[in-house]
Amino acid sequence: MVSLLHEIDTEHEDMVHHAALDFYGLLLATCSSDGSVKIFHSRKNNKALAELKGHQGPVWRVAWAHPKFGSILASCSYDRKVIIWKSTTPRDWTKLYEYSNHDSSVNSVDFAPPEYGLVLACASSDGSISILSCNTEYGSWDAKKIPNAHTIGVNAISWCPAQAPDPAFDQRATSRNTAVKRIVSGGCDNFVRIWREDNDRWVEEQRFEAHSDWVRDVAWSPSIGLPRSQIATASQDRHVIIWSSNADLTQWTSTVLHTFDDAVWTVSWSTTGNILAVSGGDNNVSLWKENIEGQWIRINYESGTAIQAKQPSHHPQIQPHPAHSSDSEHSSNLSNSNLSNSQLST
Repeated sequence: MVSLLHEIDTEHEDMVHHAALDFYGLLLATCSSDGSVKIFHSRKNNKALAELKGHQGPVWRVAWAHPKFGSILASCSYDRKVIIWKSTTPRDWTKLYEYSNHDSSVNSVDFAPPEYGLVLACASSDGSISILSCNTEYGSWDAKKIPNAHTIGVNAISWCPAQAPDPAFDQRATSRNTAVKRIVSGGCDNFVRIWREDNDRWVEEQRFEAHSDWVRDVAWSPSIGLPRSQIATASQDRHVIIWSSNADLTQWTSTVLHTFDDAVWTVSWSTTGNILAVSGGDNNVSLWKENIEGQWIRINYESGTAIQAKQPSHHPQIQPHPAHSSDSEHSSNLSNSNLSNSQLST
């Protein structure tokens, strides 16, 4: 049974597009079309601890860095900027870094696993992806770009976990190299792509073709030691697809989780990677869990009864397509309201 734990009146002056809890689940960041980012205590009163103003347009998304780097938050906006904020206390925030090298709206940001350092991936409507890396000793930032990552625009980005599956679960499993950085992206070309860092550049490793409309969100599941990897993708075509692979990420299969009543805007995994939250244009947030038979079950009906998704369809093994690049046109991606960062309980 899922029940409402807490409700916060953000007092934003326009639509709230995203909300994210920090690593400990204590601080909540929200962002809005009013151009502001607000910080709240998730378990106390409803008053904002801080209001961060630096964008000149709707703010689409926020992302917290791992606490080993301090209290750091990134925000991205229609104004083409990414701002990285740092706080000394929950009420005192300063601008740590501002990145403005995109030609159109920046739609998504995601911090890398802490094993890779303080690194942020940014997805833009100009069709490119930026990777921002901080030298924490000197406080300097370096930026690399993946040009023409998606035709028309990139809507979403997510990092592959750094932790390799533990061979103790499967002695036959091949443990992947934890030093290899990977990200998954979704775009207006209806594709889902996996990118791998190769020396000083990023190369396309896999391309998935299953959605028939814009891919609005992607989420790589946290690693809990099992010899497999999962990615959830959400699309304007009303489908959520779960992509599953073996330990070395060479073979992928896809399962349609469900066909929803409207476009699906966001997907978000729990911290243990066993529950998936989905939100969309139907104004609902649904929670899904995979059972031991590999079937995805919705677990948050009001009655408390777990109901199985209708006949999930399985696609054959997905093989990588050869990489190609094409000129991308600009488009602005107006996100709908998003669900909070994955601090869900089982």
